[in-house]
Amino acid sequence: MTATQRNADIAEIWDQQSIWSQAANQLKASVEKARTTALGLVITAAALATAASQTMDITSWLGPLLAFAAAGAAGAAPMVAQRGGPSRLSDWIRARAVSEALKAEVYICLSGTGPYRDRDGAAALLAQRAHRFRSDATDLVRHTTGITPAARPLPPVGDIESYVEQRLRRQIDGYYRPKALFMHGRVERVARVELVFGVLGALLAAAAGAFAVDLLAAWVAVAASLSIAVTAHGIAQRYAYQHLEFQRTAEQLEHLLEEWNADTTGCHQRTATLVTDCEHVISIQNEAWMIRWTVS
Repeated sequence: MTATQRNADIAEIWDQQSIWSQAANQLKASVEKARTTALGLVITAAALATAASQTMDITSWLGPLLAFAAAGAAGAAPMVAQRGGPSRLSDWIRARAVSEALKAEVYICLSGTGPYRDRDGAAALLAQRAHRFRSDATDLVRHTTGITPAARPLPPVGDIESYVEQRLRRQIDGYYRPKALFMHGRVERVARVELVFGVLGALLAAAAGAFAVDLLAAWVAVAASLSIAVTAHGIAQRYAYQHLEFQRTAEQLEHLLEEWNADTTGCHQRTATLVTDCEHVISIQNEAWMIRWTVS
């Protein structure tokens, strides 16, 4: 088999990885949209219900209208949340697992290490393994319908040195560290919102007590409920856990990179195991992430 034909066969698997990755992204977006919308509906229902109770005696139409809107928001919240429920969540995680497995196999194959040391049989072995990954998720094929692979070349990996540059360094600097920072920002944002609602509740309680304003007292419970809802949303999204996992994985990969850079012996065994070590660290992170998301 010529190098051109081999690369063409590998490119087919690379295109399949793109399709599964896009499908996973779409499923993730639908889960996050459902959860965020449900949170907004819960907050809206709490505010409208309190406003309705305080306007019933003021006008003949505003109070009932607000109460009706609050009931609608409260009733819609669980239905919307179901779109991001266990079934959809499972589909997203499994689709992402297929995508990441295909990606790892393509990089190992291109590096010519592990089971792909025989360049002539590498493409056939890759196709065989890719078929097994897809066979384990045949029920998810419906999510890939209509998705076309992104126009992108194969990663420029052909040996261990290019693997280090294109896979290892990019995972550290282009994915795990930025993701860790992003999730840290999400954690801080949730904490700030919790603080705002906590302070607001305290101010409302103080004002209600100092000025004997019963209308304000009713909003203290609303502020507390909103703080709890935001906290629950943050826990459900697992921002803190994801931040720690991304940070831990980046540090482990950084350690492997430092060991590689410090190795001046040219040991063939170290070269042969580097790719395996890197992909193992990445797979462990993916497995831990999937387990954490599926455990309620």
